[in-house]
Amino acid sequence: MGSIAIRTICKPFVHGNLMKQTCIRDTESLSPRHRSSKTRVSYTLYKPSPSNPFSTSSSRSSFSNSKSRSGFIGWYLSQLESRPVVTKTFTTSLIYAAADLTAQMISSTSSSSLDFIRTLRMAGYGLLFLGPSQHLWFNFMSKVLPKRDVLTTFKKIFMGQAVYGPANTALFFSYNAALQGESNDEIVARLKRDLLPTLRNGLLYWPACDFATYKFVPVPLQPLVNSICSYVWTIYLTYMASLKKASTD
Repeated sequence: MGSIAIRTICKPFVHGNLMKQTCIRDTESLSPRHRSSKTRVSYTLYKPSPSNPFSTSSSRSSFSNSKSRSGFIGWYLSQLESRPVVTKTFTTSLIYAAADLTAQMISSTSSSSLDFIRTLRMAGYGLLFLGPSQHLWFNFMSKVLPKRDVLTTFKKIFMGQAVYGPANTALFFSYNAALQGESNDEIVARLKRDLLPTLRNGLLYWPACDFATYKFVPVPLQPLVNSICSYVWTIYLTYMASLKKASTD
C-alpha cells in the first residue's frame, strides 16, 4: 500500500466587500500507480451584515483584531461592529449628558440648581442628531479620502471645519432654541449672534482634535473620540462663559 502526500496552498483575495481565501489542495499518491488530484476550496473569512445599511469596511481588519480583548472594552468593541449606529448614538448621548452636568457643576454653586431639563435636551441632541451624523460623516470621509497621510488628513480637517462643523453647530443652536420655545425670528437672531463667534473660537480647538482623530484613530472609533473632544469643548465654553469680567483696578 502506497503513502499519500497532501499539500495545501491558500491565497487571500478581495471580492467586492468580501474577503475570501482560496485554497488549492494537492493530493498525491506515492504508490506505483501514480495518481494526483487537486481540490479547490473557497470560503469566506469576513462578510459584513447585509441588513445594516450603515456598515463600512474601512479599517475593518485592524478593528476586528481588537475584539479579542476581554471585559468591558471587548464587549464595547463587539457592539460597535455588530450595532454601530445604535452604539455610537447612545455613547454620544451619554457623553453629552455628562458634559452638560459637569459644565453646570463647574458654573453653579450648589447641586440643587442643576437644570436636568437642559441635560435631557443635550442627551436628546446626541441621541437623535450628533451620534448618527458622526457615524455617517466619518464613514463618508473614509470613503472619499481613504488615505491617512498628512495632506489627506488636512483635507479632512478642512472639510470638517467648512461643512460638518458649521452645519452641526447651526443645528445645535436651532434645536436648543426651539425646545426652549423661541420663535423662528428669535432662532435666526440667535444664529446671527452666536454662530460665527462659536465657529471662530472652534478653530483654536477642533483642528488639533480632528488631526489626531483622522490620522491615528480607526474609523469605527472616530465618533467616540470626537464625542470625547466635544465633552471637553462643552465644559470649556461653559466655564469660560461663567467667569466674571477681570477687574481693571
